Amino acid sequence: MTTARSSATRVDPLTTDQVLALPALVPVWPSGAAACGGLSRPSAYKLARAGEFPVEVVPIQGRYFCRRSDLLAFLGLDGIAVTQHDAPAQ
Repeated sequence: MTTARSSATRVDPLTTDQVLALPALVPVWPSGAAACGGLSRPSAYKLARAGEFPVEVVPIQGRYFCRRSDLLAFLGLDGIAVTQHDAPAQ
């Protein structure tokens, strides 16, 4: 027996450029979940509450956030973020 999943609670994974363009602090859902491979909303919050989200979760006033820098490190993109997206325009 298979169970049906609602696509309304799932996000597509982000591209490298989308992850690099995220702000410094992003909500676990949907941005953090999408950066971590497209986790569903229930899975993202379950992992966050259990302390098992792929990156450190920062709780702020009852909401869960994660740092862009942690997402970049998790994805192996931390070395290119500054050079491509945070460098001042010339």
